[in-house]
Amino acid sequence: MSKKPADDHSICRNRRATFRFEIVEEFECGIILTGSEVKSLRDKSVTLDEAYARLADGEIWLVGCHITPYVFARTEVQEPTRKRKLLLRSSQIRKLRPKVEQKGFTLVPLRMYFNERGIAKIAIALARGKTLGDKRQSLRTRDDRREMDRATKRRK
Repeated sequence: MSKKPADDHSICRNRRATFRFEIVEEFECGIILTGSEVKSLRDKSVTLDEAYARLADGEIWLVGCHITPYVFARTEVQEPTRKRKLLLRSSQIRKLRPKVEQKGFTLVPLRMYFNERGIAKIAIALARGKTLGDKRQSLRTRDDRREMDRATKRRK
């Protein structure tokens, strides 16, 4: 009973992001990784829970993403939470800069996945933090939706 499509090559999702933040705009980025980090991604040993993206010197960096070191790596082991550069077009970065500098906006990673060609991508979102009332409202709507689903299943 999974809701994701069969061709979804998702590595991990940041489930807390949609609860904590109101998503304004979404972007797809490439990410610069070492070979052993890519192998760890294929093993799905990565977490995005505490990660965020930061705009610095005209570049976007992913901070706080934990990629567990690959066990069988022969080369030097990378630090699991090091900063990783995200690849985005310069026109998109210029468009993002004034929005990120506004108070209340941040860049949040939503999910990491492999595209059709097997290249690691990350979906980041320009987001605004939710207030406590907004979070309660989303909990209420989620519970209502769950109740409606249960009622329709009982009828069938």
